[in-house]
Amino acid sequence: MSKIGKKLIAIPDGVTVVLEGDVLKAKGPKGELTLNVHPDALVEISEGTIIVKKAKEDGSSNAIWGLTRSLVNNIIIGVSAGYEKKLELQGVGFRMAIQGKKIVMALGFSHPVEVEIPDGIVAKLEENNGLLISGIDKQAVGQFAANIKDLKKVEPYKGKGFRYAGEKVRRKAGKKAGAK
Repeated sequence: MSKIGKKLIAIPDGVTVVLEGDVLKAKGPKGELTLNVHPDALVEISEGTIIVKKAKEDGSSNAIWGLTRSLVNNIIIGVSAGYEKKLELQGVGFRMAIQGKKIVMALGFSHPVEVEIPDGIVAKLEENNGLLISGIDKQAVGQFAANIKDLKKVEPYKGKGFRYAGEKVRRKAGKKAGAK
């Protein structure tokens, strides 16, 4: 039995949810999202709550049941509050700037790195080389943040590179002078 699948999903004020066949549509103050519901899961909307049930009793339905509940919950949170990820860039000479729909970064390479900001994603620069990525789609926000982080991963000796805000980086000791 899925512990996640059993939980009810509360629909916040200002959010409307409509189920049309196998397509769940949610509309809220931040925007509108849709989800194609898997045939092994049943979604019921009643009195301000959403209930996700299994369509049949087998092993794969348990996995789909919990997954569908999580995806529906992510959509409801996205259209009502949205998602955000904060990245920090550490290192001497590393800089970022936003020019139109591009983030231009100096990351220690021989050339500036330019990344196009996808539709539905908002990127803002904060003080001390911080980058705030926000949007309504949890998967899109997380994937864009991961793509940015992969451009310059944190190296373990000096700690230079992109990291999530609050992320602890395990540092390694450098070479010892005079060691045999």
